[in-house]
Amino acid sequence: MNTFGDLFRLTTFGESHGKAMGFILDGLPSDVIYNESILLDFLARRRPGGKYVSDRKEPDAPELLSGFYEGKSLGTPIACIFKNTNQKSEDYKDLKPRRGHADLAWKSKFGHSDPRGGGRSSGRETLCRVGAAAFAKMYFTQNYPELKVQASTHSIGPVKDKDSKTNKDLLELGFFNKDSNEEAKALLKKAKADGESYGGKISVQIVSPMKNLGEPVFKKTKSKLAEAILSIGAIKSFSLGTDVDLSTCKGTEFHSMSEDVYGGLSGGITNGQKISFYAEVKPTSSILDVAKKGRHDPCIVPRALAVVESMVYLVLMDLYLTNKVYKN
Repeated sequence: MNTFGDLFRLTTFGESHGKAMGFILDGLPSDVIYNESILLDFLARRRPGGKYVSDRKEPDAPELLSGFYEGKSLGTPIACIFKNTNQKSEDYKDLKPRRGHADLAWKSKFGHSDPRGGGRSSGRETLCRVGAAAFAKMYFTQNYPELKVQASTHSIGPVKDKDSKTNKDLLELGFFNKDSNEEAKALLKKAKADGESYGGKISVQIVSPMKNLGEPVFKKTKSKLAEAILSIGAIKSFSLGTDVDLSTCKGTEFHSMSEDVYGGLSGGITNGQKISFYAEVKPTSSILDVAKKGRHDPCIVPRALAVVESMVYLVLMDLYLTNKVYKN
């Protein structure tokens, strides 16, 4: 399946080394003001190219083909493409399937698959998710400006974001703390040189969500968020609420903690409180000689932040539209 969502439906297409990546988005209401800065910001945060991530340099310039007229949405399908311009397919000519990567699974399932850059299983597919989610954010910015979604780096390898937030905005690798950011930069710079990779943990805060989103019993907000986040290739786990060891925590302790332990949900439905969750990311599959010869991320956490935020916006928009339909 290449389509995500029920009423807010995203279909993505394209391969990593094909002519273009793209998406069709159906369900955005009409009269949404086109805010290019939101789209370009999402794309820039996910874009490869740099000291600490993949060296592949792509402009990721969006070509909006439909869905808008005179700066406002029409309520019709939005089509957008991003042309691929910096492929190095020769890097994959003799590449053996990477352990922990989707290479083997795709070959086994489909028989004939595109091995260049991972084909459609490449992390480059997330470009389409980020581009589409920008339109959901445009809607919420216009209609629910109090809603804020922020993903930040909780950890990269052994480096954790220190409790003291020395910076109000996220730094280059997604940390708040400057010391943590610098320590992780040194770690990833060495990892790129050594052909090593690291995993990490992402922290997400959804501030001032709309109330009553989510449907009992099989379309709870928590289950839709989990589905969305776990659909991202490198994500290995999803954990709602604060970082508590539930295997050792007693009920008298757990239920006397702050409301954050519930993750901002009641019965899986939003109650207007802040929603929080964590997502763990596995170390990148391209390691040692494969990493040294090609262009691979030593850790995808920094670039995955925009992708995680995007999946949250897609879920919130889909649940919001569902709630409107049921209310009417």
